[in-house]
Amino acid sequence: MLPHQYQRVREHIERHREPSARHAHHELVLLKFVATVFVNAHVLYSNDMSIPTWPISGARERELLDEVLASDRWGGYHPMVARFEQEFAAFQHCRYGLSAMNGTVTLEMALETLGIGEGDEVIVPAISFISTATCVSRVGATPVFVDIEHDTFNIDPARVREAIGSKTRAIIPVHFGGPMADMDSLLQIAREHGLPLIEDAAHAHGSEWNGRRAGSLGIFGSFSFQNGKVMTAGEGGILLSNDEALVDRAREILDIGRRKGEGWFYHYTLGSNYRITAWQCAVLIAQLERLPEQNCRRMRNATAIREALSDVSGIHFQRVPQAALVHTNYLLLGWVNGDRGAFHRNLTAAGYPCTPFYPHTLYGNPLYKERHNCRVMPCPNSEARVTDAFWIPHRALLGDELETQSLASAIRTAAME
Repeated sequence: MLPHQYQRVREHIERHREPSARHAHHELVLLKFVATVFVNAHVLYSNDMSIPTWPISGARERELLDEVLASDRWGGYHPMVARFEQEFAAFQHCRYGLSAMNGTVTLEMALETLGIGEGDEVIVPAISFISTATCVSRVGATPVFVDIEHDTFNIDPARVREAIGSKTRAIIPVHFGGPMADMDSLLQIAREHGLPLIEDAAHAHGSEWNGRRAGSLGIFGSFSFQNGKVMTAGEGGILLSNDEALVDRAREILDIGRRKGEGWFYHYTLGSNYRITAWQCAVLIAQLERLPEQNCRRMRNATAIREALSDVSGIHFQRVPQAALVHTNYLLLGWVNGDRGAFHRNLTAAGYPCTPFYPHTLYGNPLYKERHNCRVMPCPNSEARVTDAFWIPHRALLGDELETQSLASAIRTAAME
């Protein structure tokens, strides 16, 4: 019997099926649940543990790469780039996509497009990868670090409201680990104060909030395709939006000041060259076709692990709000009551990948320790999670039923020793 979360995934896909063959392909893969046949054809298993290695690739990537190789244009103007932008944007319920060399520059492009710079402040969570903060610093603005909710690991809307001041120009929530942040509350705050909201969706390929996918709710959505992400070309990123004028402005920044439809040697704004290559987009098209099934498999296995460990009092998993039940499971996140170091050592000794969270909050990085280039609100939840949280990467959730049971058993043992 499928858990209710998967039934909701199936129902949502049925409601939002795309008529074109290219979309129907990757949506139907999930709908029909051909998990074992489809994934095992592309999965390699590491020697020291019964879980898949990552990245996963197969004949489809090679087929599309050969198509690029046989062409006379390998860079950012190959039709493969526009094809990927259109397909990924549609998958995330957006009208426009602008792919780039990585997900760090897409965040910077979003802020620069909005005219945010020196003297401005941008609210960001205290827990995230460094790019969420440095994108603000690199455009000359000041990151304002606010606390996360203690159990969702996502930015706390109440703390966002407290941090807003006369210099605030934007809010950047991160959908940490896959489940989306509380977008109802955050969007209400943004509307009240006339602030743009930029979704850092680096973990959220296919994640939803009440049926709307990540990147489609804010003024921009930024995604990463770095090597560890659930879709990857080694590196890469994309900026999504439903505002054509903003996307055109962002394209000028990405493409050395060129304007859509204008000549090659006509440059209108001070931009740079952040273009992605056709090679990356060829791989990403294949990765997108595989994504829905993999998201489903991870969801099934993460649910099985949570249920198997529900009686273990010393371990707590990330709380996922009802509105965010459909998500990537990019990370299996949690925290322990006891000795996290011992938990981590026990689990890795058993052959399973586990990271003892970040070593510090974003403002604990050397870059921001002096506090002259940032503003820090009280962040007790973030500080607590640095000391007791852990994550298990998404590849560990791609195994079969027996492998998932073995992982759950290893987590139980590690938590109780």
